[in-house]
Amino acid sequence: MSVFRGGVTLDPIADALLKQVRQELGYKEKSGQSTKFGQWYADRVQDTQYRNAPWCDMFIAWAADKTGLGPYVGQFAWTPSHAAWFIKQKAWAQRPEPGALVFFDWGGGKSYKGVDHVGIVERVEGKKIHTIEANVDRVWLKRKVRDTDKVVGYGLPRVVKAAADQATEIRSTERPFVPAPRTDAGRSSPLDVLGTPPALLVAMVLVTVVLSLRVTGRRRGVHRRFGWLRFWNAPEGRGAGRTRDDEDWAPRVTVLTPAPPPREAGGIRVGAAPAGPPAQAGPSSSAALRSRAVRAAAPEVPAPRDGRTGAGHVPANRRRPYTPKS
Repeated sequence: MSVFRGGVTLDPIADALLKQVRQELGYKEKSGQSTKFGQWYADRVQDTQYRNAPWCDMFIAWAADKTGLGPYVGQFAWTPSHAAWFIKQKAWAQRPEPGALVFFDWGGGKSYKGVDHVGIVERVEGKKIHTIEANVDRVWLKRKVRDTDKVVGYGLPRVVKAAADQATEIRSTERPFVPAPRTDAGRSSPLDVLGTPPALLVAMVLVTVVLSLRVTGRRRGVHRRFGWLRFWNAPEGRGAGRTRDDEDWAPRVTVLTPAPPPREAGGIRVGAAPAGPPAQAGPSSSAALRSRAVRAAAPEVPAPRDGRTGAGHVPANRRRPYTPKS
C-alpha cells in the first residue's frame, strides 16, 4: 500500500487503480484518434463508433477492468453518465482524495449534466490537485496539476465498495430460517394411506357407484323384499313367513277337492249340487278361488230330522245368536 508525503495512506482500491494507470503514462493516440482503449471498449459493447471516440473515460474503464475493480469504479464512455452513477451510489463528494475520480466542467458549471472531462486524483497539495488523465493536450495520457474551480465533484470508489459490502452483509443476515430435518421421517403407518390422494379418489368412485345404483333402481320401480321380514301380527300358521304385501300381489294356487257323493237323509238329498248348467272354465279372481276352497273344506252337517227347512231354519254349523238367560 502506497504512503504519500504527510502520512496519507491510500485505501486498497485507490492504490491498485493508481498503480495500473501509472504504467500507461506517456501513451499517445494513433492517427484518426484510434487508441487501444477505444478498441477494447468498442469490442466490449459491440459498437464500432467507440474506436475513434474521446477516450478519457474509456481509459479509466479499461484500468478498472484490468484490476478487477469495475463494479466499484464504474465503466463508462460518457462522462455525465459516469458522474450520475456515483451520485446514485451515494459516493459523490466535494472534497478531493487520492484515488478519487475527478469530473470537470470547463464552463465552470456545477451540475453533473455539464461534465466534459474526467481524470484520477493522484494526490492533493493545498488547493491544487495532481491528476492522471487521458486524452489531454489532444493526444496524450499524462499527469496534470489542476485548480478546483472547474471541478464539479468527485466519485469515490471506496464508498461504493463499502456500500456493496454492507448490502451483502445485510442479505446474509436475512436468509430464511431453514428448519431442522425431521427425525421421524422414516416412520410410517398403514393408516397413512387413507389420507393419500389415491385413497380419496377410490372412496369418491365407490360413493358415486352406490348412489347411481340406488337412483337407477328407483327409476325402474324395483323394491327389494326380504323374506325374513314379517308383519307384526302375522299368525304362525297360515300366512307365516310372508310379507304384508303378499296378499295383494302374490298369486294363489288353490287345490279344489271334489265334493262327496250325495246321500239321502230323511228323504232329502244332502250335499248334492243343484242342477244347472255346467260351470264354464275361465279366469277367476283370487277371492273367488279362496271362497270356493273354504266351502269345499267345510265339514258336512246333516240336515235336521224334523225336516224343517227354509229361511227361518238355522243350520247347526252356524253360530246361534246370543240369548241372555232369564
